[in-house]
Amino acid sequence: MSERPLVTSANTACIILARGGSKGVPGKNLRPVGGVSLIGRAVRAGRAATGVAAVYVSTDDADIAAEAALYGARIIDRPAELSGDTASSEAGWLHAVPLVRDDLPGLDKLVFLQCTSPFITGADIDGCLAEMEARGTDCALSVTEDHSFLWGLDADGRGVGLNHNEREQRKRRQDLPPQYCESGAIYCVQLASFLTTGQRFCGSVALYPVDHPPIEIDTLQDFALCSQIAQAGGHSEIAPGRLARVKAIVMDFDGVHTDNLVITDQNGIESVRTSRGDGMGIAALRESGRYKMMILSKERNPVVLKRAEKLKLEVQHSVDDKVAALERWLAERDLGWDDLLYVGNDVNDRGAIERAGLSACPSDSHPSILGVADWILPLPGGQGALRSMSDVLMASAAIG
Repeated sequence: MSERPLVTSANTACIILARGGSKGVPGKNLRPVGGVSLIGRAVRAGRAATGVAAVYVSTDDADIAAEAALYGARIIDRPAELSGDTASSEAGWLHAVPLVRDDLPGLDKLVFLQCTSPFITGADIDGCLAEMEARGTDCALSVTEDHSFLWGLDADGRGVGLNHNEREQRKRRQDLPPQYCESGAIYCVQLASFLTTGQRFCGSVALYPVDHPPIEIDTLQDFALCSQIAQAGGHSEIAPGRLARVKAIVMDFDGVHTDNLVITDQNGIESVRTSRGDGMGIAALRESGRYKMMILSKERNPVVLKRAEKLKLEVQHSVDDKVAALERWLAERDLGWDDLLYVGNDVNDRGAIERAGLSACPSDSHPSILGVADWILPLPGGQGALRSMSDVLMASAAIG
C-alpha cells in the first residue's frame, strides 16, 4: 500500500475499554507481555500516535485505572451495567464520548484500541487514521492480508471452495483474489457517523493492513506465545526513523547492566551479576562504529570500572547529577540531547530520560520510569535487556 501522510489532530481521541471481570483469563488486562501489562501496552501505543490528542481508558476496575494512569491515560469510570459479559463495546464507547468532549470540544474522530492485541504501535494507529482520511470514508480498521484457501459446506454438508474452485487446477496462494482478515486491534471512526449509527462500521470502510503478529489474547497459551514473540528481539514499537537518529548510547549500570541485586560477603565486599548476552550485544554496537557509548553510574563500587573495561566502554561513575554530566559529555562530542539514547531504570535516571531524544528502560524498572520511558525493553536488567536493545538497533541499521 502506498505511504500516506500522517494525520495530526487535536480533535482525535483514543478510547480503550478494559473491564476487570475477564473470566477466561482472570486479571487479563493487567497481565504482562514483554514486561508491560496489556492495558499499559495499549495506552503506550495510543500515546505514541501523532494523530491522537489524548488516550482514555474506560474501566470498572481500580487496579486497571491505576495501571492505565501510570502510562499516561485519562480514566473514565465505566458503570456496572456497561461492564458485564453481554455489554457491547459500542455501548462503552458511546458512554465515553460526552466525557471526552468535555476535554476536547472539537472532537471529530475516535480511535478504538483493543487491549487483547499487544503489538499495536503508534505508527499503526497513524496509518489507519491516514487511510480513513485518504479514502474519505466513515471508518477504518486494521487488517492482515490473508492468503488462505477458504472452504465451506454445501447443502449436503460436503466441502466446497469459497474463494477458489476446488474442481480446477490449484492456483498459487498469491494468485488468489486479495482478501483481508480483521486484526481486531484498531478501529477508527468519524465521530458524526459513529453517533448516527451507534456502530463501529458506520458507513464506508477503509482497510489498513498491518504487519504485527495477528494474535488476539484469549488464553494463557496466547500470553505465552506473545511473550515469546516480544522477547524474540529484532523488533520494537519504536519507529525505524527514530532509531536511525541515535548517535550516542549512554547506560546506567545497576539495574541495566546488572539484575539490580548485590551479593555481599562476610567482609562487606560486594559483587554483581551481569549477562554475557548483554555483553555480546554491547560489543556488536561498539564494533559497528555507529555510536558513541558510555556507562554513567551513581554507583561508587569499583566493579563498574572493571565491567566497563571488559566491555571497552567509556565510563563515568560516582555521578550524582547525571543531567549535568551528560550536558558536558554531549557538548564535548558536538552532539545534542536529540542524538542520545539513554537507558536507565530508577528515579535518579528520570532527568536524563526526560531530556534524551530516545529513552529506554528494562522491563523490571521502577514504575515511575516505566511510565515515562519511550521504549520498554522486553527483558529485565542484567538478563538480556541490553541484548534485545542491541538486536533492534543493529537490525534497524542493516535495513537503513
